[in-house]
Amino acid sequence: MSRPMEEDAPTKNEEEEFNTGPLSVLMMSVKNNTQVLINCRNNKKLLGRVRAFDRHCNMVLENVREMWTEVPKTGKGKKKALQVNKDRFISKMFLRGDSVIIVLRNPK
Repeated sequence: MSRPMEEDAPTKNEEEEFNTGPLSVLMMSVKNNTQVLINCRNNKKLLGRVRAFDRHCNMVLENVREMWTEVPKTGKGKKKALQVNKDRFISKMFLRGDSVIIVLRNPK
């Protein structure tokens, strides 16, 4: 007879870790509705508010500004072009945790 799968509900120990450990940055962002800056593996940065997260750093984000740089293509024999800063607004997104490099509190 097989045992039923355990639920993904946080245990007491896990809740304590969320409040004091590295994930406390995300927990405080959810509680206080503050912005965080997230560097991603695709060399993009996300500035937004965390609605929810889990232990894998999967996140639901709102009011996100995605920022990156691009080097425009140049014609033959022309000088190398300068990088151009680009950004876009995303109202709601799910961010998979394996693409997260670092999460920073938004400095005031």
